[in-house]
Amino acid sequence: MEQKLIGTTTVFFTDRGREKNKGILKLTHPAMLAEDETLHWLDSVHLDDVAANMDADLRTAAENALSKGTVLLANTAWRTADEWEKWLQIDNKKKKRVHLLALGDVGSTVLTALKLMGGDCIETLGIYDVNPDVCARWETELNQAAFPWDYDALPTVEILTEDQLFDCDMFIFCASKGIPPVGAQVQDVRMVQYEANKGIISIFAKKARDAKFDGLFAVVSDPVDPLCRAAFLASNEDEAGIFDGKGLRPEQVQGYGLGVMNARAAYYAKQNPNFADFLTEGRAFGPHGQDLVIANSIANYDDERSKALTKLAIEANLRMRELGFKPYVAPAISSAAISLLLTLRGEWHYSSNFLNGVYMGSKNRTTLGVEIESLPLPDALFQRIQKAYDGLEMIR
Repeated sequence: MEQKLIGTTTVFFTDRGREKNKGILKLTHPAMLAEDETLHWLDSVHLDDVAANMDADLRTAAENALSKGTVLLANTAWRTADEWEKWLQIDNKKKKRVHLLALGDVGSTVLTALKLMGGDCIETLGIYDVNPDVCARWETELNQAAFPWDYDALPTVEILTEDQLFDCDMFIFCASKGIPPVGAQVQDVRMVQYEANKGIISIFAKKARDAKFDGLFAVVSDPVDPLCRAAFLASNEDEAGIFDGKGLRPEQVQGYGLGVMNARAAYYAKQNPNFADFLTEGRAFGPHGQDLVIANSIANYDDERSKALTKLAIEANLRMRELGFKPYVAPAISSAAISLLLTLRGEWHYSSNFLNGVYMGSKNRTTLGVEIESLPLPDALFQRIQKAYDGLEMIR
């Protein structure tokens, strides 16, 4: 396996299948060099076991590199070593151009929050909607929101044409159809939207392919995790529907739904002392839906309490519908705006990432490559995560 120091970053080059492996990721454990990506990478105990039995020279090389600083694993099935080296030399510290598609309830809330909170990392906010009057409204209203005497503190909102959507660093997909009305007897609203939204996102994923888009394709619309997979696959299919790997790399697509499930769990944990350990020790995994996994704690995992808190988080949207309102404000802020800003800043957050062909939510961050948190997971907790993964894998 070729190893090269590029600036202060050590890069290991490997050739792994494009359909099941990312283009580039942050190496945090030597075992990641010994096997293809797997759900078990979330479990540090598994990684330790693999490392104990891997090639000794390769393990030593990885350990030495990790002791000196940032280490990346670059997949030459997606780009050549020379192309990865050029990519790594791009300036990633500048403010980003963020473009947002669709300005309905969710999209306009996301846009407003990004405008108010994103001055440190967003250069401009580009907007596009099929209704030009909606674009005109938000360009006018939000560009009239400003601090006195510091008129450039907040990012400028710009109206886009459709063919400008992918001239940016981050594209945010907020388009949606088929949202059940308030009062509809639906247990999982998100999956009701899947078929309609799958068709829409596939269209824009192919546009990203045609534009040779190299930024982040952020999915906010429901159901987040299956739509990420649909976007990845659609962008990588030729006209005959054959996977050719000429579209978005797996790590370019991320889904933003788990943030609000974590926030909802925290909301209920603050109200009930029985769940208080979640606030300092808890984690969230899985989809923004029925197979969500909330863990009260990693070190002191309690299956019964964790499942009870999970149920509260899953059903929180139903409680809002019972009040007569669509539950979109908290998701637009916690899952989308806050998590998107943390992504742009390279900080830890919750989002859906690619693992062995499936998109599923977990704690992660993106600096040069995606880094997914690995923890010593109790068997009972991992079994719940595996069930969620298997459920997502079945959705086509």
